[in-house]
Amino acid sequence: MKPNLIDIGVNLTDKQFSKDRDEVVERAIEAGVQTMILTGTSVDESQHALELAQQYSGHCYSTAGIHPHDAKNATESCYQTLKDLFKAPQVVAAGEMGLDFNRDFSPRPIQETVFQQQLQLAAESGLPAFCHERDAADRFAAIAREFRDSINGLVVHCFTADKKALYKYLDLDLHIGITGWVCDERRGTHLLPLLKDIPANRLMIETDAPWLLPRSMGKKPKNKRNEPAYLSWVVKTIAEQTGKSDEQVARETSETARSFFNLDPDGQ
Repeated sequence: MKPNLIDIGVNLTDKQFSKDRDEVVERAIEAGVQTMILTGTSVDESQHALELAQQYSGHCYSTAGIHPHDAKNATESCYQTLKDLFKAPQVVAAGEMGLDFNRDFSPRPIQETVFQQQLQLAAESGLPAFCHERDAADRFAAIAREFRDSINGLVVHCFTADKKALYKYLDLDLHIGITGWVCDERRGTHLLPLLKDIPANRLMIETDAPWLLPRSMGKKPKNKRNEPAYLSWVVKTIAEQTGKSDEQVARETSETARSFFNLDPDGQ
């Protein structure tokens, strides 16, 4: 029996999927990934993600937000557009929003302001927040703390930080998204002992496709592109590190995602 997995982070709008999106979604469903949350990283990409969620209704939902890389382009009209997008039933989270002090594609003060603005929009809309954080744990936690009591939930997607950051986030009752980064023996080994510290009701899984192809895969695709059908490799690593079965990890992470994103009980 195939699992009913939920991939909470899929960049299906990416041009790497432009030629075979239908097949990618079909392969995901065949692999047991029945539900996918499509990530919006700018106003334009959020609109595109919504269109795809509508196209693949029943299996896909979307988020709407402004990634910290794009924060420098945020305007008042962008925020109004996001508020309009939030009204669509397929949009289940505000974001991708947050801070990235690793690449600094947008100035840090602007990143912080745009993050705060979007958290306020999330609070007003009732949607949970889908968030990005890299090399910015202290400032991220401080800003999240300001809004935590007024938003329905916040997930730090593609968590790659250290134990100190993890505990800071768990203390704030945040959720954690784990990707194929944990399957990377070059840079993800520090995450392995932390997996058992994440409560089941705070842990969700994602591919962040087309990036972060699990390096633990036996036979990798020639194009090196990740896709939702490979989510089971993340499940496998979590199961190995927590002493749980693959089936238990699949069930628990899906239950947590359904609750966080307020999806129908059957994930559809």
